[in-house]
Amino acid sequence: QGCSKKKSRKHQRFMERRALLEQKGLLSPRRCLGSQARVAGPEARSTLTKAGGIMAARCGKVPKPKQVVSPSLSPSASPDSVARHHSVLLSQGNGSSKGVRTSSPLLRPGKYVAIDCEMVGTGPQGRLSELARCSVVNYEGDVIYDKYVQPELPIVDYRTRWSGITKQHMKSAIPFKAAQAEILKILKDKIVVGHAIHNDFQALKYFHPKDRTRDTSQIPVLKQRAGLPVRASVSLKSLAGHLLHKKIQVGCKGHSSVEDAQTAMELYRLVEVQWETELARSLPPRPPSPVTDPATDSSQYMDDRYWPTDLMASSL
Repeated sequence: QGCSKKKSRKHQRFMERRALLEQKGLLSPRRCLGSQARVAGPEARSTLTKAGGIMAARCGKVPKPKQVVSPSLSPSASPDSVARHHSVLLSQGNGSSKGVRTSSPLLRPGKYVAIDCEMVGTGPQGRLSELARCSVVNYEGDVIYDKYVQPELPIVDYRTRWSGITKQHMKSAIPFKAAQAEILKILKDKIVVGHAIHNDFQALKYFHPKDRTRDTSQIPVLKQRAGLPVRASVSLKSLAGHLLHKKIQVGCKGHSSVEDAQTAMELYRLVEVQWETELARSLPPRPPSPVTDPATDSSQYMDDRYWPTDLMASSL
């Protein structure tokens, strides 16, 4: 009683309204800690409601919560917040890539994809490059899209030696506009990995935000690991041989866009922690949002001006 008398009237209203919300089932009760348990009354001190089918323990001695390294990111987290999250993990942990890599797919499920396109020649003398196949893989390298595409102009040069495309493939190809709509739907709000990826975006007639693009041909850390000059233009085949110890783009049947996309993702994951940490350092601080929703601010949520009138009437 002596402790509750010291509480301001505003805090008492806060706790009464919280108890009312808990009774109506509109607010999940928090753990009873210290003075909050005394102010909230006997209802809050008894037992907590069922959450997820498990009855919480009575409020008495509350076990010390396990320290969390950092808060989880939501699936809709922005790319720069994802990058900054990596740096937080590194600064609070031992900096090893193993710990971060284990948690990274859980932090951003489905946020990363890798893409590779194969082009054929159209226009005068087949000098114009148009999309003929596109493959997209997820963070684990599983194929989520792989289709042959019919260019808008007649094909002059199939470029089979490099593209692997033949006349036979065009029998099952879908129109460019249909493929473009399907692919852009996959790429929306994703962080896209690729090698010399500007060529793929050009074939798709699409521009992807730079801060959501990871081009393995432009990463100095990959070239350094491979022992290659940082300023040199390095092929995907060369990086795969030096860093992944695997051979790609062999034979005379052309490249496989699936294999190239998977290789780009493997290279990205190889240096993911270091790359994202460097990106986080180079990113400018985000300006505060000009429009703030007060309902999302827990410190203001219980203020009189944000309180629903019907609940106000019932509490009085």
